[in-house]
Amino acid sequence: QVQLVESGGGLVQPGGSLRLSCAARGSRFSINAMGWYRQGPGKERELVATITPLTTTNYADSVKGRFTISMDNAKNTVYLQMNSLKPEDTAVYYCNVQTVNEWHLRYDYWGQGTQVTVSS
Repeated sequence: QVQLVESGGGLVQPGGSLRLSCAARGSRFSINAMGWYRQGPGKERELVATITPLTTTNYADSVKGRFTISMDNAKNTVYLQMNSLKPEDTAVYYCNVQTVNEWHLRYDYWGQGTQVTVSS
């Protein structure tokens, strides 16, 4: 079983920055991809960004040019650097990891979520 530990959320003013971190902890697994999703008030959960161990990245159009996803393979940790934050970025941000275990079985894990609030 894999546990995801998220950190870095908080309250910032529009135009500010935050850096989210998510560490995958466990054993006997390999990571196919990690990513960030978010769910704002009254909205559906949506993709923010994903990354593979080979650093292939994918971003939602709404965050391109402002957010940067990165991963430290040695630490099994994914980061989301968020710059030029807007009020519409306010949401609970969830870390996701897609794993493969020693028997080649795939499974997705989700973090507990961290609140990001952008307000003046």
